[in-house]
Amino acid sequence: MKRILFGFTTLLLVTAALATSPARAHEIRPAIASASFDNAGRYEIEVSLNLEAVLAGVSPAHADSNESPNARAYDRLRSLAPDELRERFQEFAPDYLAGIVIEFDGRRVAPALLAIEVPAVGDPRVARLSRVRLGGAVPYGAREFRWAYAAQFGNSILRLPGATPGEVAALWLSDGARSDRYVLGVGVQPMSRLEVFRQYTALGFTHILPRGLDHILFVLGLFLLANRFKPLLWQVTAFTVAHSITLGLTIYGVFSLSSAIVEPLIAASIVYVALENLLTSRLHLWRVFIVFGFGLLHGMGFAGVLQEVGLPRAQFLAGLISFNIGVELGQLAVILLAFVAVGAWFRDRPWYRARIVLPVSALIALVGLYWTVERIAR
Repeated sequence: MKRILFGFTTLLLVTAALATSPARAHEIRPAIASASFDNAGRYEIEVSLNLEAVLAGVSPAHADSNESPNARAYDRLRSLAPDELRERFQEFAPDYLAGIVIEFDGRRVAPALLAIEVPAVGDPRVARLSRVRLGGAVPYGAREFRWAYAAQFGNSILRLPGATPGEVAALWLSDGARSDRYVLGVGVQPMSRLEVFRQYTALGFTHILPRGLDHILFVLGLFLLANRFKPLLWQVTAFTVAHSITLGLTIYGVFSLSSAIVEPLIAASIVYVALENLLTSRLHLWRVFIVFGFGLLHGMGFAGVLQEVGLPRAQFLAGLISFNIGVELGQLAVILLAFVAVGAWFRDRPWYRARIVLPVSALIALVGLYWTVERIAR
């Protein structure tokens, strides 16, 4: 009986934890630093970031601001008007600039704070991204540039001019790591296939665990109705093939839908899967085709992160495939965790459906319904 309670409680608590915060409403996203260098010998770096999270001291160890002990301070800052938040940041600016490392030929330079752009408050439940522009003169004769972002501010994505005109290279940096040396006037040299695979697989995985709360609930919904591994594999495979199709088409610019349409439909897909779990005790063939259709929606949701980070032009297909592999590994990790929590012990028990599948599916349905209404109302 203790195992029953432990397994059920584990899965229920995980689901309840996800229910406490709307998907992406308080998500801690990496800062995106876009660097440019002109012919007049000047550099400029525009940082797109969550100012409130930095000011509140929300640790990057948390995937969601609600997990931080400073969550209340973060929420208060979220309600400030742009001028008030800008004033708060200007007071903090010396500390912020001290946490940014800009080097030319190994020598650190102090950037000037050129501008702070803060959007209107909007929905306080949805994180807003402000823009901080830094700049200065490139030291005479300098050949190499490097960047680092303080670990306490979170991860950063450094976007640099590529080796060919119009190309942009993106580097994911975590834990305060310095970027590789960037040769001015030459551009970032193409990453090797191994580097592309490592970086974009990790990006895909973290987009599911821990950041993809809605995708996690969808996969849990698939897990709950499948009593055997083979039917679950069919569903996950259909989902993977589908999201790979729309992810590729969206990234290539062939097809896209507004996030205002995609995000509510993704939440609605969670509701559908959970309700089906409540209404039927056996897996029907049509579920695989329905999951495929929902996978098409989720693929368009996945495309957002890749469009934000960018894909290396020389290794575009390799990056796309690697990201998909990371997503698939994240999904399998969710299934494995759920299996360890309840499936390994109880899936063959006669009371499994009544004590685990039905209550957890009901909770998932409520969370999905809440997200659907919330995203439509934005």
